[in-house]
Amino acid sequence: MRAKDAARLSAIRLLLAGIKQREVDERRELTDADVTAVIEKMIKQRRESIAQYEKAARNDLADAEKFELGVLSGYLPQQMSDAEVEQEVKKAIADAGASGIKDMGKAMALVKPRLAGKADMAKVSALVKTKLSAG
Repeated sequence: MRAKDAARLSAIRLLLAGIKQREVDERRELTDADVTAVIEKMIKQRRESIAQYEKAARNDLADAEKFELGVLSGYLPQQMSDAEVEQEVKKAIADAGASGIKDMGKAMALVKPRLAGKADMAKVSALVKTKLSAG
């Protein structure tokens, strides 16, 4: 507020409102994992909005969403490298005993809690699918 950064303040207020809304809906105080899930959901919404705005040639709106995406990303835990994610995926596939694409659910059930908030789950899902269809 003191820095008079209205755009950043707006993004933070939006995040706080989202957290508060979920607390009210569930009638409980959110854990760190729950807050991370709220942030991830908001980031996913921003990415979808950016894609739609760019498709419609509305760069002004896309830039605003990109700024909010940057602010929200700052509140997530440190992201894992691609090599670390791949290692976790291989471990989850081995732990699940997954042998084909039909076992993707088992592998994702193991990998999701390990990587929640630390990696883009859409990319993780695509990686699991690739590994299972190749193997």
